[in-house]
Amino acid sequence: MTMKFIGIDLGWRSQPSGLCCLEWVDGQLQLLALDRKDAIADILIWIDQSVQADEPAIIAVDAPTLIPNANGSRLPDKLSHKYFGKYHAGCYPANQNLPFAERTINFGLELESRGFAHAPTIEPQKLSRYQIEVFPHPAIVNLFNLERILKYKKGRLNERRLELIKLQNYLLDILPSLSPALRPLRLCGSFPSEILTTGATLKAVEDKLDSLICAYVAAYWWYWGQERNLVLGDRTTGYIVIPQRI
Repeated sequence: MTMKFIGIDLGWRSQPSGLCCLEWVDGQLQLLALDRKDAIADILIWIDQSVQADEPAIIAVDAPTLIPNANGSRLPDKLSHKYFGKYHAGCYPANQNLPFAERTINFGLELESRGFAHAPTIEPQKLSRYQIEVFPHPAIVNLFNLERILKYKKGRLNERRLELIKLQNYLLDILPSLSPALRPLRLCGSFPSEILTTGATLKAVEDKLDSLICAYVAAYWWYWGQERNLVLGDRTTGYIVIPQRI
């Protein structure tokens, strides 16, 4: 049985997006690709090349692809602050009037046109084509049992680098011990081995590591379903899938 898990750290405006592809083979996940693309068209080409038309896969997108509300915040946005605010892991509010809305909604529609159906509920380990919305910050807090988010997105460059190195080490040391297990990333040439202290380098590594978290959350959702995951919201309100605290 093989299944692919695609993580998309989608640039909400015109900035680059991180892309990750994991594959489930012989009871273990392995990293197939870790990349970064600018244009939506190039991201879709990358997806089409990574997952053939008849292949089962789940695509986890860090972006609001379902936005039913014209103003304010979606239900999952509010719930993220309710449950994860104490970890500094509440998400950015989404509504149809914000500049990024058309881009992120259309991306979800592009995935639907390829047969990736929204899966706020799932039958664990059933082979099919799905898409879900995810959010790396609370996923990282729960998967790695942290007291707060890793603050690698804002602040001084050296401080961001140190937080990214923490994330890198968690990915290397902990994901191989979880179920589903991820084959050790040290063996993968595409996984960043060194993080330099420049703004451009940090952003590129951040995008790629976020996409890897997205892909792993996709695998965790497929493997366990609601037994070990939280779903904030639903297909009507918009939803975010988050692994439960271990």
